[in-house]
Amino acid sequence: MKITGIFFFIVILIILMMTSFYSGSCANNKNIKIVQDTLIKYQDGIYEGQSRHIYTGEPFWGRIRIAIENGSFTRVNFMIRDSNLHETFTRKYKKHYKGNPEYIQQVKNDSKGVKTYSKKLIKTQDINKIDATSGATWSYNIFRASAGEALRKAVKK
Repeated sequence: MKITGIFFFIVILIILMMTSFYSGSCANNKNIKIVQDTLIKYQDGIYEGQSRHIYTGEPFWGRIRIAIENGSFTRVNFMIRDSNLHETFTRKYKKHYKGNPEYIQQVKNDSKGVKTYSKKLIKTQDINKIDATSGATWSYNIFRASAGEALRKAVKK
């Protein structure tokens, strides 16, 4: 009986230690910040990228065109297209969600993000300094993935 009690105590102790270790390591990950490599230099030119990011089950594609002059972003055009309806995702896209106020609000939020992310990239000159517009994580993720595709082509080798 004593051996069973000791065994049970050791198992509980191990579980508590593992839980403590796991939660501690997760807490530390929240403090990790992505720092842009200041050694990355971009070639002047116009670069295009497109991506669906992780939303591969949806018909939406982000498309971006980034103009770089003297190593700086000078023009950025970003849009999201619905490849099934052959329609650009804007605030007017809410017509597809009549009667669904949550989706209508989501369209408003994400279309605002689509309009602002390009301006933010020109202003900050750093993709890692752009925060998502409130409620517009979907368009933010597609923007970042599309910009990443374009900027991979622009890196000086």
